[in-house]
Parts: sequence; C-alpha cells; structure tokens
Amino acid sequence: MSPQKKHKLDDDRAAISSHLEHTAYIKRITNETKIQVAISLRGGDISLPSSILNKTYDRTPDAKSQTICIHTGIGFLDHMLHALAKHSGWSLIVECIGDLHIDDHHTCEDVGIALGEAFHEALTAHGPIRGVKRFGYAYAPLDEALSRAVVDLSNRPFAVVELGLKREKIGDLSCEMIPHVLESFATSARLTMHVDCLRGFNDHHRSESAFKALALAIKDSLSSTGKDDVPSTKGVLM
Repeated sequence: MSPQKKHKLDDDRAAISSHLEHTAYIKRITNETKIQVAISLRGGDISLPSSILNKTYDRTPDAKSQTICIHTGIGFLDHMLHALAKHSGWSLIVECIGDLHIDDHHTCEDVGIALGEAFHEALTAHGPIRGVKRFGYAYAPLDEALSRAVVDLSNRPFAVVELGLKREKIGDLSCEMIPHVLESFATSARLTMHVDCLRGFNDHHRSESAFKALALAIKDSLSSTGKDDVPSTKGVLM
C-alpha cells in the first residue's frame, strides 16, 4: 500500500471512530407523545432501529456528510430543528407522534427534552467532556434579523431565551413554544444557554436567526483545543 493510500485509510478510520464516539439514540414514550431521536454530533451516517412513522431514510455514503430528517408533525418546528442540525454539523433524525389534536405544547416540549437527552448522551457516552473549548458564542443574521447565542457545556442546565416574538403563530407553531423548545433542550442537554434576538421585525427571521446562532455557538463550544484535559478548574464538569 502506498503511503498516500495508507494515510487516507488512517484518516477515514479516525473519522469513523470520531463519528461513533459521538452518537446516541433516544426513544421517549409518554401518554402524550411518542418520540425517537438519532443523533451524531460529528455528522455522517445514522439510522433508527425502525420508523414509528413507517418512513425509509436513504443511507449516507460519506462519513463526512450529514443526514437530517425531521418529522414532528409541526412544519415550522421541523424547519427550526433542521437549521439547528445543519449549522451544528450534526446528523439528526427526529420522529414524533404527538397529541396535536389538543395543541402543540406537548409535542414541542417533549421533542426539546428528547433532543437534549440525545445530545447529552452523545456528548458524554464515552466519559467526561474533555479536549473541547466548552464555551461557545456566535452571531447569525437573517436579512434584517440578528441573533446572538452563548453556550457553556456546564452540566448545569439554565436557559435565558429572549426572542421578542410578536405573532401568535408561525405556521402551526405557537410563538410562545419557540423559546420553550430551546429551554427544554437546554435542560435535558445540561447546557447553560443564552439566546437573544437583537433586532429584526419579521418573526420567522427572528426565530430562524436564533436557531442558527445557537447551532454555531454549540459547534464553537465543541471545537477541539488540541488537549485532553477537562475544561474546568474543578477537574470535572458538574
């Protein structure tokens, strides 16, 4: 084998190993919702044991690409979670059957909880958080809207979300549920998270810029420091 081919094979193995170390699958069933989430924080191929929606998903041939399939029953929520996954660099599959005949509350809250659980499990499945920046921040514009997000992989959940939305709904998603999705995600993901929309008059733009800013901030917090230490003076994140 040539040195070039061996080097590429080593890189491919490292990419596959990194991918496998940052994956999780969550199934969450209550009287109000039935949800399953598969996530890879490094992108690449993911799958579900079986689809609760009788859907089939194409396999991702390239370990460096992303698989993103979101089906919550609420179109604008799907759109926001797709943006979150895309700009975080995740592969993500979310399926939900919720009691939408009542309203969107249980579906939104429970999807946020399940996604947070999957994120936390993928992040910590192979031991404590090590070798990453821990803190991340980002700004994201969308036309006239501008949002800022700051996150800490603190293992101490807390969320401040100020989006200043004025409409009652965007599509079938209640505007009051948009910050609640983010708060539910932060609680289960065990993140400290501050997300603010700084300006903008279109609520669709304000919301989407916020999710994109959060995605970029999370990606920043997970970037490698080149070291293998726990990023805390305590020696552990707790």
